[in-house]
Amino acid sequence: MRLNLFLPKNDTHKALRKVLAVLGPTWSASPARRIIQVVCLAGFLVLLFHVCWPYGSRDYAAAMKAKELIEVEIFLALDPLLSVSTALAARGWVWSLSWAAVIVLICLVIPRGFCGYVCPLGTLLDIFDWAVGHRIKFMRLKTEGWWANLRYYILAATLVAAVFGLLLSGFVAAIPVVTRGMVFILGPVQLGLLKDWYLVPPMNAGHFVSIALFVLVLLLGFLQPRFWCRYICPTGAMFSIANFLRLSERKVEATCIECGRCTDVCSFSAIGPDYETRTFNCTFCQTCGGICPKQSINFTARWDKSNLKLRQENACESVSCSRRGFLTGVAGATAAGIAVPVLVAEGTTLPVRPPGSVPEDKFLQLCIRCGECFKACPNNVLQPIGFDRGFDALWTPQVVADWAGCEVTCNNCGQVCPTGAIRALPPDEKRAARIALAFVNEQTCLPYAGREDCRMCVDECASAGYNAIEFVRVAGEIDADGAPVEGSGYLAPVVLADKCVGCGLCQMRCHSVNVKSKKLLKHSAIRMEAGPGKEDRITKGSYLALQKERAKKKAESNRTQQQDKPSNDYLPDFLK
Repeated sequence: MRLNLFLPKNDTHKALRKVLAVLGPTWSASPARRIIQVVCLAGFLVLLFHVCWPYGSRDYAAAMKAKELIEVEIFLALDPLLSVSTALAARGWVWSLSWAAVIVLICLVIPRGFCGYVCPLGTLLDIFDWAVGHRIKFMRLKTEGWWANLRYYILAATLVAAVFGLLLSGFVAAIPVVTRGMVFILGPVQLGLLKDWYLVPPMNAGHFVSIALFVLVLLLGFLQPRFWCRYICPTGAMFSIANFLRLSERKVEATCIECGRCTDVCSFSAIGPDYETRTFNCTFCQTCGGICPKQSINFTARWDKSNLKLRQENACESVSCSRRGFLTGVAGATAAGIAVPVLVAEGTTLPVRPPGSVPEDKFLQLCIRCGECFKACPNNVLQPIGFDRGFDALWTPQVVADWAGCEVTCNNCGQVCPTGAIRALPPDEKRAARIALAFVNEQTCLPYAGREDCRMCVDECASAGYNAIEFVRVAGEIDADGAPVEGSGYLAPVVLADKCVGCGLCQMRCHSVNVKSKKLLKHSAIRMEAGPGKEDRITKGSYLALQKERAKKKAESNRTQQQDKPSNDYLPDFLK
């Protein structure tokens, strides 16, 4: 059974090949593969920049649901390294494992098909090589060196680190690298052009490091086409190992004239000096088959030899990794798994995480730092943490309430999270999820300081429907009978802890007006604080049920306090 998808180089297809050659030599050789690549890249961009574009309706949850015909996080779910490493780090099942299993099974029929056909980063690297890389020859490496099997060492290190609870796949796997790079580079451009540039938040060091990593991956193409895919990508290494179980492979017939054209067009060093197949490198792109002048290359079932006069049998290839390299990778990952959680910036407040976030230790084990929650978040409430909280928290999302507040009708971050670090919540559950607790700084708050009768935080909270801040009279005087003196004291905001969910809308309003516009304060006088007792971080269960349980306990506490008060029923009315 032949699985040839390429366009043979013969007179029958001469006219079609001539038309396709306008797009490039690989288009005329293997047009089916290029078409699939274009479709997958277009799908990736549509999901990221159209479906994840949160604007257009004030009902953000409904707007995204209407556009999300395919799950936004599908490409992340298809990366098996992300699923396996996340499951290892979190010590539990991750829903995307099922998608990863599907793509691995497909890649048994089309070996490394994800790398050659689906991966958007791989397609971008092909575009970079076509547009820029092939024009600069002096940097090209002539031979393979110590880096030839680097991807296997990185894969081993990533999996070992995951066993120790440190998730490195988000830093080195292909899909998070390209997703985060696109979000950090093109996301602000889209927001600035389609909305306004003042809505684009400032970048921190974490942004620049992620952008530099993405650009570096592209620039490695000057050394060799798809250098990243050949030698560094640990996801590709996982697919290479899966090639042990491949059901189909490339075969070369005895009619081969060793012209060398196939080696010239192969981007993965999958054809050795003897013109036979390096099966762990081959992505089944079939460009070599379409470029062969003698039609000596076929792609068939692994054990099918019918009607084929093979030049020689494909050797049983093995992964040639040095013991020193493997042990170095494992030792480094072990040390990182132990040391990195300890190297966390001390003395800083806890970050305010998105609504639906699981407990912090579990969150860091599940978050792959892909950046999709940033893209789907209206008004950029969620922003990536830089290096100020240590390596372990780098690129994870936090609520920056000085910039914006969490919109009442939005649950996008949980909908796009591929690993469950942020739970996918229906809108009513999301509204009940506490992410922080608001605290008023009585030293700087304008009403408390007697500077101005400001109640913007109260109005903002009321308009959102939470009614968690009241404008009440405080610091009043007490007369000799213990009764408040009428007209004494002043009106000021007071936070009702049992109603506050920490959305940050109040802080956003205070900061935008009193800090930025009027310049009355250096910092917002009301701020969100996360931590025990101030937030709900649960892996399962209902936030509405938690809210009701808190209300029930408060009612019982008030009832108990009333019962504990000494009764004065025995006194005459004028003494009560």
